[in-house]
Amino acid sequence: MMRVLPLVLALALGACSKGNSASASTAQAAKPDQPAAAATPPAAEAPAKPIPAQLPEVIARVNGEAINKGEFEKAIKNVEGRAGGPVPAEQRDRIFRGVLDQLIAYRLLMQETKSRHIEIPDAEVDARIAQIKQQFPSEDVFKQTLEKQNMTVEQLRADAKSDMQVQKMLESEVSGKVAVQPQDVTTFYEKNPDKFKQGERVRASHILIRTPENADAKTKEAARAKADEVLKQVKAGKDFAELAKANSQDPGSAANGGDLGYFQQGQMVGAFERAAFALKPGDVSDVVETPFGYHIIKVADKQAAQTVPLEQVKPQIEQFLQNQQRQQKTQVFIESLKAKGKVEVLI
Repeated sequence: MMRVLPLVLALALGACSKGNSASASTAQAAKPDQPAAAATPPAAEAPAKPIPAQLPEVIARVNGEAINKGEFEKAIKNVEGRAGGPVPAEQRDRIFRGVLDQLIAYRLLMQETKSRHIEIPDAEVDARIAQIKQQFPSEDVFKQTLEKQNMTVEQLRADAKSDMQVQKMLESEVSGKVAVQPQDVTTFYEKNPDKFKQGERVRASHILIRTPENADAKTKEAARAKADEVLKQVKAGKDFAELAKANSQDPGSAANGGDLGYFQQGQMVGAFERAAFALKPGDVSDVVETPFGYHIIKVADKQAAQTVPLEQVKPQIEQFLQNQQRQQKTQVFIESLKAKGKVEVLI
């Protein structure tokens, strides 16, 4: 389901998004087992209306409900956190307008769930919170991340419930209208041959001993010593996957024994990528340092460059086209809510 504004899962995504965490070292711009079309940049757009340097206390009103400055700034921080840095000055107007549009859309959808009396059982909300917690290596890390987001478990639970209400409504309103035919898949494949050219890629696992941003020499030394100790255990013949589960601080892969799946050049940070592609299947690297900490990498397989056959990517193309339709139909639904409501943008 297309998510209009992923505020609810921003916490979980923050644990594995590029530039913001340990698993950023393994972040993939477009997963190699999915059609690259999913990452196709949008067509050129008209310049966005300038955003004032000083924001008013109320940014917009949606059917009389205010979207305030604090809510807007929090959404911007979530975007910056997932991007790994502040919004570039030359993109400020476009990105800020996009975030505001998403906030307005989400508010419209939430208002509609209330008018339709859409409810979510507590057990389902509990299950969603449990899923989010699983994105973190421990309960302590989960709580620390909440604190960094200035969020309580109760707030996260409330946000999760709201998000699930919106999803439930969109499933009912949109999903039944989505239909991708086999010929649609074939046509997309034939019209986009360059999107299915796949460079050499490797399948690797890693164990990460994380270092915080701006870590001092003592902290780095301790992390390196830990990585060296784990590497000794690997070389002594201990199971790599079990060591990853026990020691890796990458929440995106530790539970899977450090497995990152397949990736190709240009999808990882430089030092990590160079080390991985230099290894042969079955080989283990020395300790590799990146901005995220110290890694031990094991390569399981290598594949030569190829054009991916249609049969291999049919499910991914179908999923991409389904998501594309969902996005389009969801946007139509949102526009219908705007048309029958009142939206005031105050910046």
